[in-house]
Amino acid sequence: MAESPVLLPDDEYNRALIESVHPPDWKNPEPAGRYNLVVIGAGSAGLISAAIAAGLGARVALVERNLMGGDCLNVGCVPSKAMIRSARAVGEIARAASLGVHVRGDVEVDFAAVMQRMRRLRSAIAPVDSAARYRDELGVGVYLGQARFTGPDRIDVDGTELTFSRAVIATGARASAPPIPGLDETGYLTNETVFSLTERPERLAVIGAGPIGCELAQSFQRLGSRVTALELLPQVMGREDPDAAAIVERAMRADGVEIVLEAGLKQIERTPDGKRLVYEAGGETREVVVDEILVGAGRRPNVEGIGLDEAGVQVDPRTGVVVDDFLRTSNPRVFAAGDICLAAKFTHMADASARIAVQNALFGGVLPFLRKRVSALTVPWCTYTDPEVAHVGMYAADAEREGLEHETYRIDLEHNDRSRLEGDDEGFVKVLVQKGKDRILGATIVAAHAGEMIGEISVAMASGAGLAKLNDVIHPYPTQSEAIRAAGGAYVRTRLTPTVAKIFKTFLRWTR
Repeated sequence: MAESPVLLPDDEYNRALIESVHPPDWKNPEPAGRYNLVVIGAGSAGLISAAIAAGLGARVALVERNLMGGDCLNVGCVPSKAMIRSARAVGEIARAASLGVHVRGDVEVDFAAVMQRMRRLRSAIAPVDSAARYRDELGVGVYLGQARFTGPDRIDVDGTELTFSRAVIATGARASAPPIPGLDETGYLTNETVFSLTERPERLAVIGAGPIGCELAQSFQRLGSRVTALELLPQVMGREDPDAAAIVERAMRADGVEIVLEAGLKQIERTPDGKRLVYEAGGETREVVVDEILVGAGRRPNVEGIGLDEAGVQVDPRTGVVVDDFLRTSNPRVFAAGDICLAAKFTHMADASARIAVQNALFGGVLPFLRKRVSALTVPWCTYTDPEVAHVGMYAADAEREGLEHETYRIDLEHNDRSRLEGDDEGFVKVLVQKGKDRILGATIVAAHAGEMIGEISVAMASGAGLAKLNDVIHPYPTQSEAIRAAGGAYVRTRLTPTVAKIFKTFLRWTR
């Protein structure tokens, strides 16, 4: 079995976490003959794959070399959202005076307590992903160790051979750093190491202002660090709706984050005063000296060391395992799911793709009508800045590339009563529809809880309900979700052409 990982700090919460997701005294089972499914990787995609297959009666083996739960539990969604919640409390206090609430004296952020709370909550969530639960409750053969394909239907786990009818590769992706001279020698943090901090860095540089970079830059600034965010692109969250990105940028700057756009990093070095970053921006060479550097740009698929060549599985070193629309690899026995093969690297996408991979792997070969396509999924996502940005479907640029004529209906939250009462009125609901129809192509929401709102539009898109239908849905008053109905109302009003209006007017005159 692989050695149990060491998590820092070595406290009761991290020890409890390890006891759940990589128990030091774990004994791998003896192979139970030929498995219906072997899953490599026990992150979100692997856990869901194993649980569903076992629930369907399959004989399943699950192999993990590091921590069960993967990035989401250990170094991603769970710890980051715990930290963001503490940072949001600071933001709420900062604007309390605008609500008529005056906080006397200094507000003290106990960074060590913030991180301890995160570790406590993470360890409390961990049993859901634990080795013991998957073995005892779900009946999965859990192997902790290094998996490597030794043939098209065989896997070696630290000297133990497993044979399978089908396999799912779910080894995920890891943080990668840009090739900046001096970065490796100077040292840096990523999402995989930043949550081990117990002391707050007084000065922090964040390289990359994408979703992860923005979330953490804003959080560290609110928790007391002086943050400089350096982004190569001309906007934060470079792939996001420009209007949404502009609102997030203003919010971050208002919190005190120094944001430098179109910043090209040239050199990083360690000096007596700290870590010195030299960059070009606006035609000038500038520098900033910090205590820590956080790299929030780039992900690399975990394809090394698992024998994909021996399995006959085609790999793209940049994007990962190559799959078709059914998540099948070049080896018809082997499927893949999650970050190892998909561009959309979200926990919920890993979950959804795992369900497709298992169904296609176990039943698609003999019952083709049960096969599902990953391209049929409607996938929302959310960036947990304050305010949040949530999106589903196409952006306007996507529609233009596909030659789809479109119309946009935008409702600004300054016109939404709940938003005004809450003081959260900088944001919007923007819905993209096919021109001349109410078919929803995509939507972007910027709001305090945009992630909770985007589900309504996702359901409409997945079920084929148009924007006009959302106008018919009664929403509680006052709520921010009324802005979604208002977008539907804006669409319906455009259907009231002069000719239709004239007909209505004539009819009403006759019925007086």
